Amino acid sequence: MAQAPVVNELIGTRVRRHRTARGWTLDELADRSGVSRRMLITIEHGEGNPSIATLLRISDALGVGLPVLVDVERPRAVTVTAAGEAPVLWRGPRGGQALLVAGTAPPDVVELWDWTLQPGEAHTSEAHSAGTRELLLVLEGAVDLRVGERTDRLGTGDSAAFAGDVTHGYATPDDAATPARFALTVFQPHVPGGRT
Repeated sequence: MAQAPVVNELIGTRVRRHRTARGWTLDELADRSGVSRRMLITIEHGEGNPSIATLLRISDALGVGLPVLVDVERPRAVTVTAAGEAPVLWRGPRGGQALLVAGTAPPDVVELWDWTLQPGEAHTSEAHSAGTRELLLVLEGAVDLRVGERTDRLGTGDSAAFAGDVTHGYATPDDAATPARFALTVFQPHVPGGRT
């Protein structure tokens, strides 16, 4: 599995490269993304552990989509991510994790995630850009899916399609006997070429 410092350095290099290619200062990227200048400096230096929400705000502002910042950019017909090579972009307090296992470049960005949540763990996601849709398939265990004010419990083999442009989240019940594992696909249409 990709080590966090290596992934963070890769992300930092790519953020800086895309920012400077647009001729933007750190202040301009901060204004466009809503991420503080201090946090951007930390990210560009490959330090810290930026949240998925922070990386999404930066990738949206740059108009590149999250996979471009975290995945190896290879212009080929097929890109294979070997088992254990996907970057871990979220770690839960009890050992859960979210791996971005595949993704496409703009303008229509599709991400494929492999999530594991330990009993009692939860992750809340900010609303993504307008029109974002998500698909979730529970591979093992139980997942409480919250979309807006609604919560549904999904068991092994259950799936859901839902709006990703509202606040949403995933949790494993506190009393669960086993961790939950689920595949998540995020479709973000019309990722802009950077906000003006």
